[in-house]
Amino acid sequence: MVGGEHATALSTDLPPDLQAWLQANADTLDTTPDLAHEIVPRLAGAGLFAIGVPESLGGAGGATTDAIEAIAAVAGHSLAASFVFWGQRTFIEYLLQSPNDALRTRWLGPLMRGDFAGATGLSNAMKFLSGIELLQITATPVDDGWQLDGALAWITNLRKEGFIAAAAVNSAGDLPPAVVAFVSDRAGVARSSDLELMALRGSNTAAVKLGAVPIGADDVLHPNARAWLPGVRPSFLGLQCGMSIGLARASLRAAHALAGAARGPLLARIEAEQAALEEHVRALKAGVTDGRFKTAAAPMFRLRIALAANVAQAVMLELQASGGRAYLVDRDRNFARRWRESAFVPIITPSVTQLEAELQKQAAA
Repeated sequence: MVGGEHATALSTDLPPDLQAWLQANADTLDTTPDLAHEIVPRLAGAGLFAIGVPESLGGAGGATTDAIEAIAAVAGHSLAASFVFWGQRTFIEYLLQSPNDALRTRWLGPLMRGDFAGATGLSNAMKFLSGIELLQITATPVDDGWQLDGALAWITNLRKEGFIAAAAVNSAGDLPPAVVAFVSDRAGVARSSDLELMALRGSNTAAVKLGAVPIGADDVLHPNARAWLPGVRPSFLGLQCGMSIGLARASLRAAHALAGAARGPLLARIEAEQAALEEHVRALKAGVTDGRFKTAAAPMFRLRIALAANVAQAVMLELQASGGRAYLVDRDRNFARRWRESAFVPIITPSVTQLEAELQKQAAA
C-alpha cells in the first residue's frame, strides 16, 4: 500500500501559528537541543504527519507528493524541523508499504498524532542496497522471535520521550536480510547523547546500540529487505528531497527580494535558478507518482544530486544579493542559518558522493 499517491492533492500551506513558531525559533532549533521535544507534537498538531495517508487509515488523504511539499514548506523556515518531519513521515511510509497489518494498526495512529517519534533508521540499509556498506545489525533466532545486536551510528528523531526505529538486519542461515522495527523502551536499546552537529541540533540526532533486543513477528516490517527496499526507496528519497526543495526556495525568495526591482544579471540568474528548481520538483513528483523510480533508480539519484546543486546555488545567490550585510549577524540571521543548513544537504545519506559513485558503477555495468 503506497501513501495515497493517486488521491486528490491537498493544500500544504502551514497553519499561521506553526509558521510563527518556526520563524521565531529557527535559530534555536538549529543551534541547540532546547526545543527538540516540541517539534514532533507541533507538527502533529498541525496535522502534517497525516498528509498522504489514506483516509481509510485515519489520515488526511492526498498523495505522497503532498507530503513532500509539506516537508518543503517546513524546510523553508527550519531545516532542523523538516529533518524531524522527514524521519517521522518516512517511518509512516514504511508502515503504509509494509505487509504487516498488525504493526501498521498498532503504530500508525500514535505516529500521526505525535504521541511517539518515528525514526527511519534505514540509511545503512539504503547504502547496503547499493553495495556501499554492510548491514550493522544481526537478528539471531530465539524461542519466541529474534534478538537484535549491533549499532547504528546516526539516526534522526530519536526523541528522548520515546521512539520507534526501523533497521535492516542480517538474518540467520540462508534467510535474506529483513527490515524490522524496535522501540526505545525495549531492554537492550541504548541511545547515545545527541551528536555534536554544527547545525540541526534540535533534530534529536544520535547513535543507538542494540544488545540482545527482543523482537517478534509483529515487529517485522518486511522479511526480505532486498525485495522491499527498492519499492520504498522512492518515498525515502522523495520525502528527503523535500528538505532541499524548501531550503532552496527560501534562499531564492530572499535573494529575489534583496535583488529588488532592478533588472540585471543577478536578478536574471535568480529567476533562472527558480525555474530550474521547479522543473526538478516537477520531475521528482512525476516519478514518485507514476512509480517509475521503483524500477529505475538512476533518474531519481540524478534528481537528488540536482536538487543539492540547486541548494548550493540558491544560498550563493542569496549571499551575492545580500552583499556585506550577510556578515552582520544583527541584520539577518536567516542567511547564516541557511548557509549552515545547506552544508548538510550534500552529505545526508545517501550522500551526493555516494550517489555519483553508484551512477558511475551503473554506467560501467
